[in-house]
Amino acid sequence: MAQLQKMFSKLTDNIEGNLASTEPEGMDYNPSPTAFLSTSNISTWIIDSGATDHMTGNKELFFDLHTSSFKNSIKIADGSHYKIQGKGSVFLTPDLLLKDVLFVPDLKCNLLSVSKLSKDFNCVLKFKGSDCVLQELDRKKTIGSASLQNGLYVFSSIQFPQNPSSTACISSLGQDDIMLWHFRLGHPNFFYLSKLFPKLFINKKPSSFKCHVCPLAKQTRNSYLPSTYKPSHPFSLVHSDVWGPSRVKNITGGRWFVIFIDDHSRLTWTYLLKEKSEVSQVFEQFYSMVETQFETKIQIFKSDNGGEFFTKSLGEFFIDKGIVHISSCVDTPQQNGIAERKNRHLLEVTRALMLSNNVPHYLWGEALLTSTYLINRMPSKVLNFQTPRDVFLSFFPSFKPMNSNLPLRIFGCTVFVQNFSPTRSKFDPKSLKCVLVGYSSLKKGYKCYHPPSKKFFVTMDLTFFEQEPYFSKTEIKGETIGNNFQLVPTQVPLSSPSHYPPLLESQTSSHTPPNSSPNPYLSPASKQSTQTSSQPPKQLQVYTRKRKTIPETVLQSSTRQELNFSPVTCEESEGNESVNIPSHLLYDYEPIAKRKGVRQCTKYPIQRYAAYGSLMPSFKAFTACLDKEQIPKSYEEAVQNPKWKKAIEEEIEALQKNGTWTITDLPQGKRTVGCKWVFTIKYNSDGTIQRHKARLVAKGFTQTYGIDFKETFAPVAKLNSVRILLSLAVNCDWKLHQLDIKNAFLNGNLEEEVYMEIPSGVKGTGQPQKVCKLAKSLYGLKQSPRAWFERFTKVILKNGFKQSSADHTLFSKVTSSNKRVILIVYVDDIIMTGDDEEEVSKLKNFLSREFEIKDLGSLRYFLGMEVARTSKGLIINQRKYILDLLKETGLLGCKPADTPMEAGLKFNKPGTGLAADKGLYQRLVGKLIYLSLTRPDISFPVNVISQYMTEPRQEHMDAAKRILRYLKGTPGHGLFFKKSQDRTVKIYTDSSWAGELTDRRSTSGYCSFVWGNLVTWKSKKQTVVSRSSAEAELRALALGICEGIWLLKFLRELGMAQDESFEIFCDNQSTIQIAKNPVQHDRTKHIEIDRHFIAEKLAKGTVSLNYIPTEEQVADTLTKPLPKALFSNFLSKLGLYNVYSPV
Repeated sequence: MAQLQKMFSKLTDNIEGNLASTEPEGMDYNPSPTAFLSTSNISTWIIDSGATDHMTGNKELFFDLHTSSFKNSIKIADGSHYKIQGKGSVFLTPDLLLKDVLFVPDLKCNLLSVSKLSKDFNCVLKFKGSDCVLQELDRKKTIGSASLQNGLYVFSSIQFPQNPSSTACISSLGQDDIMLWHFRLGHPNFFYLSKLFPKLFINKKPSSFKCHVCPLAKQTRNSYLPSTYKPSHPFSLVHSDVWGPSRVKNITGGRWFVIFIDDHSRLTWTYLLKEKSEVSQVFEQFYSMVETQFETKIQIFKSDNGGEFFTKSLGEFFIDKGIVHISSCVDTPQQNGIAERKNRHLLEVTRALMLSNNVPHYLWGEALLTSTYLINRMPSKVLNFQTPRDVFLSFFPSFKPMNSNLPLRIFGCTVFVQNFSPTRSKFDPKSLKCVLVGYSSLKKGYKCYHPPSKKFFVTMDLTFFEQEPYFSKTEIKGETIGNNFQLVPTQVPLSSPSHYPPLLESQTSSHTPPNSSPNPYLSPASKQSTQTSSQPPKQLQVYTRKRKTIPETVLQSSTRQELNFSPVTCEESEGNESVNIPSHLLYDYEPIAKRKGVRQCTKYPIQRYAAYGSLMPSFKAFTACLDKEQIPKSYEEAVQNPKWKKAIEEEIEALQKNGTWTITDLPQGKRTVGCKWVFTIKYNSDGTIQRHKARLVAKGFTQTYGIDFKETFAPVAKLNSVRILLSLAVNCDWKLHQLDIKNAFLNGNLEEEVYMEIPSGVKGTGQPQKVCKLAKSLYGLKQSPRAWFERFTKVILKNGFKQSSADHTLFSKVTSSNKRVILIVYVDDIIMTGDDEEEVSKLKNFLSREFEIKDLGSLRYFLGMEVARTSKGLIINQRKYILDLLKETGLLGCKPADTPMEAGLKFNKPGTGLAADKGLYQRLVGKLIYLSLTRPDISFPVNVISQYMTEPRQEHMDAAKRILRYLKGTPGHGLFFKKSQDRTVKIYTDSSWAGELTDRRSTSGYCSFVWGNLVTWKSKKQTVVSRSSAEAELRALALGICEGIWLLKFLRELGMAQDESFEIFCDNQSTIQIAKNPVQHDRTKHIEIDRHFIAEKLAKGTVSLNYIPTEEQVADTLTKPLPKALFSNFLSKLGLYNVYSPV
């Protein structure tokens, strides 16, 4: 001990040896030394492998501290005792909370116990020479690190809160101000922001601030080394680069822009271009502006090797003015690094401005000009943290246009512009709701845009709502505006660092709004622009003989949905078309519209394939109710409708009656989760509307694992299980009942301590210090599904039901009369069936005593699937979902396709071809995957296109659109469950051998029939390459047998298994011989596992393997694209039926 003390005394004057084990006072025993202190720094923590507890002498570090009387103490190396005066929690990092930390006032440093760390955080400590890393055992995530200092592993540079209140609140007032200016200035680096506002960063490090928008907009590779050359005067050297073309035109129809950068001051001028060829003209005007305004000349012009800088006219201009043109070498962009980097910087800020407030892409030009304006006013490291504007004005202090400075505001926020129209009546709104899109370069005013009237206003008479984005998250992203834009063109001199070229910053000469403009108080995110009642919107049908004569603006839908497709191409929609056009865009087409508007001019109208008059009688009333109701997207929209407002009030009343929360103050150190309202419609069994449902949902994505929740898994019903129940019910003539548990998640008991923001519509909203402490689980919380399902399971088991091991959401009960009742639950939706109606009624009464339930009668609508039942059987389809998807993608008028995928279609190698919109493609494929739940005919093509989610190309998008064109012709196809005398389980398996050209992997497919009806199917790409067709078929056979075993288990648990075996059909004789006989040679020895698995099931009699001719193999539709005749033949065999009668 003495030697150890002597060694540590050399490290610092304040070193003490310490025993970290605790002992009761008065006990006489001498434990061995277990801990030593290495420094007196109160913000430094030492990792001690001998310490039994974490301990510190700094009271300020504690998040919560209990100072009750403690009789224990710790004994240090010299034999003296330090008394323990408390125990509490300490934040080691903002995300790492240490519990049961001992408070020892006499202790001069902080100790971390290795054993406590390992036990509390389920982590392992890895010592690597001069470093120590704390890593979670489960997720392998690094949660802390330490460095070797003077022979000890020490945590350093950890930022601790100065007091408990600052720990409890994630963002203080100063932090809010910093983030506000970060948004206003276009998301600059926080280090530069600290140079601009040093007082805001007192006791704060710029590196501690994070913005989620910045990585989305600015993530990049390492930059090139800067040039060492530095001109001594502005315009001695000017850098330039051209960017484009943009996929989306800006608001004036341009796709390009060019920048000019003064090397000395780094001041930037940005010009929007309609065509790349305008560069020469724009530079000549820029040169004239420099010569006139600043009485100087450009000496050197530096650009890349683009052809736009080597035109004949521009070359002659350089010679005439004596300008030296320096260009970079071919494929060497780093030689034009300043311009390239400026382009990247501009686009990063532009993306950040647009992403942060959901600004549509057609406003990218305005965002770009605003980015230039802001960057010119931001400190630059190259300029010793001066702004380009200040450096430039130091040479030209008298330049007036550069001296105008407006207070900065958040781009894309809502503004209300004063209406000075002389025609405005006393009762008209006094202002228009607009969006802030920048700062004018020629007027002292803010530039605002009014989307409904498509007009700009430059004014100082406006009111800002900076925290309220004009565009919602569901706003159209790809909308483009053509040349019919309502602006009065005016010629603009090129005298500002960021502005339009001629005709681009064109606007009305005053900010007088139009008299007949839409109501400014309505959200622009609504699907249709609502105009004043005095002047309703005028929609006319325009008839054209040739598509190319329709202007581009006309082709852009004014109600484009989330899946924003471009208009239907001529290849997909032939002949004459009908397009709805707002009256203010008609212009020269209006006379034609008046004459031809009543004609039927769409060659492929959707009514031909989905007319209500052709609908089955059992569907007509139900589908009419489904189609006519509109569901609000926000709380503000809902409260405008009395029905939805009443639904909100009923939901709040139910929540309060159930004791879901209590209003309280937010405790220190606790965080709140947000919430939002979502809306849906509940239907009766006859298809009529039962009620309008408003549901309060917590934003569970803000919860933290281990603090706000722990276990989250909860099973939901498999759709395969639902289809099996439907087949059993149809064949046994069982009734199908549907129940809905009202506010199901509120019945779950919440174990964790969770605080939520007070929702809109509840008293107390607007008091930031008040929150809701949740006592019951709520929709949206991570643990809510698990809590609810555990409660439901306990209740249903108490009533004598048994839980299935084949599907944990399936429960069954055999009554004393040897009858059975079966139910399956999907969250809060329950399907019940069986041959004992009396027991079903008792079960309903039992559940109504435990929960608040809604008896929806017979099954008609479940998880978006429409259900119709007749004396011949039952059919399920997703007709409305298909029609909504076609409308959403703009393909209602497209030419239908006979098959979902072209026969023999092969894709190119990955990474080749024109790229497609990744987000759009992923959303579309996701919707098609859901649609395949009732459409096995599209399973294979959906499986194929889903393999290209990470890097979709245009050919993949075309394949997805072909599926939509096929659905256009078959919107009413659904899965038909018929009565049958067949009581067997049959499975058909097939495989395509080496069908994928890129990796030569095969595709397995199977479809299974229970009691004569299709219940499960799958199309799956094999994970390995098969060396022969027999091998590929063998793998598919093994996959089908696994499914058959599960089906038998499912039926056996319900007591409905008529046989202990099932039949499986294969069209490959070689595969059958390999499976039935112990054949082993070079072509089969590497697939022994599948072969032995199949042989074992055959030997036990579980499987009966039979041959079927290829022309009768229905699983063929799941492995390859088929020609029309063969494909159509298999549809009826799969049980697909059209709910529409032939037209």
